[in-house]
Amino acid sequence: MQEKIEKAEKIKHAEGRWVEGTISLTAKAIGYISMEGEEKDIEIDASSLNTAFHGDTVKVLLHPKVEGKRQKGEVVEVLIRNKTSFVGKIEKKGFPMFLVPDDSRMYRDIYIAPKNSKHAKDGQKAFVKILEWGDSKKGPSGEVIRILGNPGENNAEIQAIILEKGFETSFPPEVEKQAKQFSRKISEDEVARRTDFRDVPTFTIDPIDAKDFDDALSVQTLQNGDIEIGVHIADASYYVTPGSAIDKEAVYRGTSVYLVDRVLPMLPEVLSNEMCSLKPNEDRLAFSAVFIFSKDAKNIGVHPKILKEWFGRTIIHSNRRFSYEDAQKVLDHKTGDYVNELLILDAISENLSRERFAAGSISFEKDEIRIVLDKNGAPTEIIKKCRTKSHKLIEDFMLLANKKVAEHIADIGKKEEKLFVYRIHNEPNKERIRELAVFLKTVGHELRIDENQVISPKEINELLSKTEGSALQNIIHTAMLRTMARATYSTKNIGHYALGFEHYTNFTSPIRRYPDILTHRLLSRHLNNEEISEDAWHEYETMLRYASEREALATDAERTSIKYKQVEYMQNKVGQEFAGTITGVTEWGIYVEEKCTLAEGMIRTRDLKDDFYVLDEKNYCLRGTNTKKKYSLGDVVQVKLLRADMMRRTLDFIFV
Repeated sequence: MQEKIEKAEKIKHAEGRWVEGTISLTAKAIGYISMEGEEKDIEIDASSLNTAFHGDTVKVLLHPKVEGKRQKGEVVEVLIRNKTSFVGKIEKKGFPMFLVPDDSRMYRDIYIAPKNSKHAKDGQKAFVKILEWGDSKKGPSGEVIRILGNPGENNAEIQAIILEKGFETSFPPEVEKQAKQFSRKISEDEVARRTDFRDVPTFTIDPIDAKDFDDALSVQTLQNGDIEIGVHIADASYYVTPGSAIDKEAVYRGTSVYLVDRVLPMLPEVLSNEMCSLKPNEDRLAFSAVFIFSKDAKNIGVHPKILKEWFGRTIIHSNRRFSYEDAQKVLDHKTGDYVNELLILDAISENLSRERFAAGSISFEKDEIRIVLDKNGAPTEIIKKCRTKSHKLIEDFMLLANKKVAEHIADIGKKEEKLFVYRIHNEPNKERIRELAVFLKTVGHELRIDENQVISPKEINELLSKTEGSALQNIIHTAMLRTMARATYSTKNIGHYALGFEHYTNFTSPIRRYPDILTHRLLSRHLNNEEISEDAWHEYETMLRYASEREALATDAERTSIKYKQVEYMQNKVGQEFAGTITGVTEWGIYVEEKCTLAEGMIRTRDLKDDFYVLDEKNYCLRGTNTKKKYSLGDVVQVKLLRADMMRRTLDFIFV
């Protein structure tokens, strides 16, 4: 991993006719690579790929420029392979055996010699590693690493998603062994080194099906009436020490992956679900951010003034495990366990939230779903998630802790910059903003952009608020999100645009995010005034860049598993009618999102028999040439489900 990143760091645009960079492939095996000074990416035909895969780092020879046409080129060398293993379906074409990859961007089948087949059978799903592919005139050859099962089987399909995205389903034996060697008893010496919060009312609030608890809140009103709130985070860094087998595996994984039917934890379960998890009625080690608010901070509408803040290692004892639903019932009825503490948290949360949005934080709240599964992993129900005060309460205090930890490092680093982990989010690209403005105008909304082609968070919030509850809500939210840069991790702080924070880190989820463990390590060293070598800057930046890549892959895997389960749920509803919203139009068809499940399917242009429809790109619609009937983004429509393809994870609709 480190070698890959270090090589990638050296890649620069070459002078003259050569360029080096990362290639992106389409399903039609057309490659694209970005180049400074070129408005459009360089295009590479299928015949010029020279064995390059999607995501590979390549060296490209530029063809002579043709006036008015896109710059073209050809791959002359693959410098770094992005991946060498693929999931797919085994096909025996007579005597030879091939893997037909699931990834549509992998444009060649992989030949498997009998000695490398692991006795795989025709039609099975398998995970195959490429052994050799040096000649573009010949196909790649590989070996079966794992037989996953038959297509359509839940475990086979979910394993396929996991392996395709580069994650593992189990831990190496040495990692499991090391995790089991930790004593479950916290020593008195360790307790003496920490601040003791075990007598302060403390509880966790998490999803009803959560298995690991990263964070807890403590609340107490002091004798003078001021309010002390502790944000207590599992001290995973106590167990995950630099260079250990557990640490190396956590670096490699980068993050936990939350699929519909399972979790792939970053840490072994004895740590993630037991010793690190802030379970109720058990002493636990924590790293805490503690804030003393003025006594009037719980009065709605006032500035929630923080009088004092403290950061350090603690020992806590959670008194109660709330689900979001449990906590919301207490808030709604104003009665139940820890009602006073919850009401105080809720009031201060509301004040924090109001000030955050007034200062420029963007309010992205897109509809989300929860998929209910039976004991075999089959979906039985799809429910829209409802964001309540209990969700927002936790979010506000986690944001506060992350922000204040980063600000503390900035304060102590005023004389000399301190090495730290930042969660950064850049301003949107100006070209993307222009494209967004054109799109929004087409669907009836004006986007005000200043003279520097920058959009203000306030303008975004006003637009999101204006479209809330409309058919266009999810479409505009999605368009806005696609305009935004992706948040990443870095040692170089540029602030967080979407949150409107000058300083921000990730401190609150060390059980499931490796950068949070690094945050804890560095915070501890800075609190103890320890010297940090110059070499550590490069080491941390390398790990954070890799962790950002793994986070993106985990998000992709999670979305793919949701899509798969949506299609599986809908396959028993072929022939039924549904309400939906048009979410996309292309020359080959119309995308429709079903209202209740948020499952997206396509109505193919060829299935529109009443007219010949053409794409009106400027107005984001398909228009009939004779009837002038048009289908536009945001239109509410009635559709019938024609087919659900589990292999392709697609739905086909037709208009009713």
